[in-house]
Amino acid sequence: MSARGGYGDIFAGHQRKKKVPVPTVRAERDLVVEDAASGFCGAVVGFDRSYDGDFVKLEDGRGAVRLFALREAAFLIDGKPVTLVRPTAPAPQPPTRSASGSTRVDNLRARVARTSRIWVEGVHDAALVERVWGHDLRVEGVVVEHLEGLDNLGARLTEFGPGPGARVGVLVDHLVTGSKETQLTTGLGPHVLVTGHPFIDVWQAVRPAAVGIEAWPVVPRGEDWKTGICARLGWGTPQQGWRRVYDAVGSFRDLEPPLIGAVERLIDFVTEPE
Repeated sequence: MSARGGYGDIFAGHQRKKKVPVPTVRAERDLVVEDAASGFCGAVVGFDRSYDGDFVKLEDGRGAVRLFALREAAFLIDGKPVTLVRPTAPAPQPPTRSASGSTRVDNLRARVARTSRIWVEGVHDAALVERVWGHDLRVEGVVVEHLEGLDNLGARLTEFGPGPGARVGVLVDHLVTGSKETQLTTGLGPHVLVTGHPFIDVWQAVRPAAVGIEAWPVVPRGEDWKTGICARLGWGTPQQGWRRVYDAVGSFRDLEPPLIGAVERLIDFVTEPE
């Protein structure tokens, strides 16, 4: 009698069991799981990472928080083993609105520049207009140029020659009744539109709250306005102060309504069909 015949198959009943796959579960916040090793049961409240790898934070019903390594089959849900994985962050969605509040147009080439132009007094005015309306201007093909002072307006208009299809919109600081600015911008013809705001400088058209102050200080007539503002606010030089102002503007919400309305009218003027 052979050994196999006398004692039967010694391997019977000892067949290797197939490994049951353990499901993978995203460790979303507030998911309740149990640590298989310790029996600690809690809700997911966060994650941590060290040289040992990723860890999940679980908080039990008494408020105790413990860290557990995200290892295979290390947790139980309803008594069944699972492998927790850290959720991946959703891909950031492109904004649907531009800084000016208009609908953003994506994947569109900037059109060829129009002949019509928008002119502003200085480089700071141009920078703030670009900051807020840059997307709109590129979509419409509108170029913004600075005059380096309103006194140059007359000569620039003579050189440019406004006419049908070649309009000029002019943005002016301190455009109030009786001011020098008002006198320089009257009677310029149907192809020139002048709009502006009542503020002494375009800095002042930025909301005080945006730059972290309660109000813009009063600077006496005869004193350089930007220098006086920086001295009273402790901002250093006007160059340093400008950086504060520029960085504080992220959208039209950081600007005063008179400036917003003035720029919007100019864009409409230079882009409307004639």
